[in-house]
Amino acid sequence: MLALPALERPITVRLKFRKVGSLQYISHLDLQRTFNRVIMRSCIPVWYTKGFNPHAKLVFSTPLSVGAQSVYEFLDIRIDREMSPREIMDRLNRELTEELCIMDAYLPKTEFSEITWASYELEVFCEGLSQQVAKDMEQSLTTSPLTLVKKTKSGEKEVDIVPMIHSVSVCFDDSQKTVKLSAVLKASSAEYLNPEMLITALKSKHGILSGDPTEEWYTILRRSVMKADMTLFE
Repeated sequence: MLALPALERPITVRLKFRKVGSLQYISHLDLQRTFNRVIMRSCIPVWYTKGFNPHAKLVFSTPLSVGAQSVYEFLDIRIDREMSPREIMDRLNRELTEELCIMDAYLPKTEFSEITWASYELEVFCEGLSQQVAKDMEQSLTTSPLTLVKKTKSGEKEVDIVPMIHSVSVCFDDSQKTVKLSAVLKASSAEYLNPEMLITALKSKHGILSGDPTEEWYTILRRSVMKADMTLFE
C-alpha cells in the first residue's frame, strides 16, 4: 500500500452491499468485525484514526436487525492513498461471498442523515392464513392507533406505529399459502421503525406465528432506502 501515491487529504468511498442468506443472522458488531478483517486482507489503503488506539473508521447506514436480509446497504470508508472505487470493490469481492458482496463503489454526494424511509418485503407462513386474514392485517397496520412498546435512547415507551408507516400492502399467496407484505417505513436516525414491529403487531392482533416454531416462519428483506422526497438514496 505504501507504493500507492498519497492523497492530500483522506477521501470517502461509499460501498453499496448486500447481506442475505445465512448472513442475516450475524449481528451488526460481527458485520463491523468482518469488514475490518476483509479490508485488511484486501490491502485497501484505509485511513486510520489518530491517538492511543488507531482504527479504520467504518460508517454504516441504517443498521439491520439480526434475522433481516438486505440488498441495499451502505458503508462509507476513508482512504488516504490513491485507489479507484472499482479497484476497491474488486479487491473486497475477492474476499467476500455471494451472500455478502459489494454491488457498487463510488464517491458519495449525499449524507446518511438524508435517509428517511426504507422499503421492505415480508413473508409469513403459519396456520390459518387466508385472503381475509391478509385483508384484516392490512386494516390493522393502517388504522391508528396501533400501540406498541418501542425502545428509545431514553428507555421504553408506548408509541403509535401507524404514523411511521408511509404505505403498506398485504396479500395472500394462495400457491405458497403465505401472506406477503410490502411496506415503506420510517428509517431516519431520529425516527426509525424496525420492520420486526410489524410482525410483533400482527402477532398481537391476529395471533399469527403462535404454533410450532419449527414449522412456522417469516422473512424480512430490505429492498431500498429513500430520502424524504421518496427518491432512492445513493
